[in-house]
Amino acid sequence: MENVAQTTPIVVATRNRGKITEIQALLKPFPVDIKDLSQFGPIPPVVEDGATFEANAYKKASQVARVLGLPALADDSGLCVEALDGRPGVHSARYGGQGLSDRQRAKLLLDEMAGLTNRKAQFVCVLSLAVPAGPALTYEAHCDGQVTEMPAGDNGFGYDPIFFYPALGKTFAQISRAEKARVSHRGKALAELMSEFDKVLMWIDMQMPALDGPHEPTKGERACLKPAKAWTYSPRSVRSKAPRLPRPCWWTRWTKSNWPSWRRFKTPMPS
Repeated sequence: MENVAQTTPIVVATRNRGKITEIQALLKPFPVDIKDLSQFGPIPPVVEDGATFEANAYKKASQVARVLGLPALADDSGLCVEALDGRPGVHSARYGGQGLSDRQRAKLLLDEMAGLTNRKAQFVCVLSLAVPAGPALTYEAHCDGQVTEMPAGDNGFGYDPIFFYPALGKTFAQISRAEKARVSHRGKALAELMSEFDKVLMWIDMQMPALDGPHEPTKGERACLKPAKAWTYSPRSVRSKAPRLPRPCWWTRWTKSNWPSWRRFKTPMPS
């Protein structure tokens, strides 16, 4: 009998088509079934009010994983400009307020930097891969460059047209998707994830309950099958049956010499 390779479902916890396309392309060689939020019903929006990229990435991944009952991969990324004390930073996607287009946000940033000689900037990306119970793996990478004085290029998204990458002598909007995947902040973070993806899949298998064919849902699974509103916002249902909402966390750090080899492992604080 021919063996059928099993795939692990992973939800990309974003509605940003540019991010989804990049992540799907990079993870295509692996035995995973990449899904995005458009394949599911309404999901409570995540308020990205964290003070760091890491906090926002974990918040998005953990909430989507809890609601859907599947492993979820989220990223939080942004542009940090040295002359602006790190702005727009974690507010990059909302810089200037809601409703602005990528082009308008880039123009706003260029206007704010008019006359500044220090154009150094850094793209930062933090990936968080969370499971419904709460634990998550975190990967972080950055890419150094400069902010141009004028947009250049038609590829990419976000601030790509105004981010000049000296090693290639082009903006991120002037290079191909394959070139960007090799050098960008998100590409580097995903490369680190992919370098140990066999262990990541083993970790997911250990964290997720084994479902061997049709079965009667357990008490916990029946709770997860209820409408999201019933347990996402109701303190009584959270206490009684449903998975808990995000709580204060403590950290256990790992080194590359330990197994698992990821650098950071996040678990809910013990009650």
